[in-house]
Amino acid sequence: MLTRRLRLPYSAGLVAAGLLLAVLPFAPTVQLTKELLFRALLPPLIFEAAFHLDWKQLRRDLPVVLVLASLGVAFSAAITAAGMHYLARWDWLSCAVFGILIAATDPVSVIATFREAGARGRLLVLVEAEALFNDGTAAVAFGVAITFAVGHAPTALQTLSALAATMLGGLMSGAVVASLALLLAGRTEDHLVEIAFTTVAAWGSFLLAEHLRLSGVLATLTAGLLMANYRSLGEISPRGREAVEAFWEYATFIANSLVFLLIGMHGAHVNLLAVWISAVVAIVFVTLGRAAAIYPCCLLFAWSGLRVKPRHQHVLFWGGLRGALALALALGLPPEIPLRDHIVTVSFAVVAFSVFVQGLTMTPLLRRMGEIAVAGQPGKR
Repeated sequence: MLTRRLRLPYSAGLVAAGLLLAVLPFAPTVQLTKELLFRALLPPLIFEAAFHLDWKQLRRDLPVVLVLASLGVAFSAAITAAGMHYLARWDWLSCAVFGILIAATDPVSVIATFREAGARGRLLVLVEAEALFNDGTAAVAFGVAITFAVGHAPTALQTLSALAATMLGGLMSGAVVASLALLLAGRTEDHLVEIAFTTVAAWGSFLLAEHLRLSGVLATLTAGLLMANYRSLGEISPRGREAVEAFWEYATFIANSLVFLLIGMHGAHVNLLAVWISAVVAIVFVTLGRAAAIYPCCLLFAWSGLRVKPRHQHVLFWGGLRGALALALALGLPPEIPLRDHIVTVSFAVVAFSVFVQGLTMTPLLRRMGEIAVAGQPGKR
């Protein structure tokens, strides 16, 4: 309520509240872990975002989204890794792991910030879809990087096969779970049961894929898209859809709040002074990597009907927020990874920069670009 009154992003307010809460004598001892973020809090956030994506606009812009989520992630990771190696003097292995885990924009931070700012239209679809898809590709690439890091060196063919299998398997897992949920949901008009089926689809698709060592993020993304748009097997009743949307709006608000509070509480115990040079280098090269991920990739579509307007490119660049995903991947690093503690600490520094610098300046940027209303005037499309 205070952040709304001050017209600040509530994500920044919650991180600050978590920092304050952690130093109080009666603070709870909740540990921020990969399991908590991945298995409990990430599935509902991804599912809700996918459930509300504008499918028609997404289908038109899918080539742009896929290029940003593949080439864009590769460019970003490579530039970040190179910067950390040559300026922070990290070894190449640690640089590669860090570059990949920090390359993807975090859907939790991005979607919360842009929705609260009032972005809409094609820009919101591009922002949300890119964050969701590159979240999946980065998580898959991270798994391959960890395989190298722990001493297993697959060939190029094996690496590509593993990437394809993990991604396609994740998509299939989400499709199977969502299809079963829709098949059953189409046979009832009880809105509570329909809510239950969407809940099963959100967590069930994620857990199934992760159990099979596939991409849980892509599985839940697929489940959300199918539950909202695929009606051949069955569909949610009109009353049920209202109840489902209300439930997921509340569920994502609670999950978002917990994520940002936990990030703040974790940050209170992080010693940034010990790695401040590496943290500054990381922030600079993560920002440069994001620029390389957006502008060259968008240039590929400059002379087509999928052209991304320059102002949208600027927003996509500065809106490349990092958050819970980067921290979850960093916290899940095996102990034998070189410079593991440095990677975790520097990851938090980048997340803090995203929340407090990029997050706080996002609404003014959107207003300046004409993407949100100013003094009662409609924003641009």
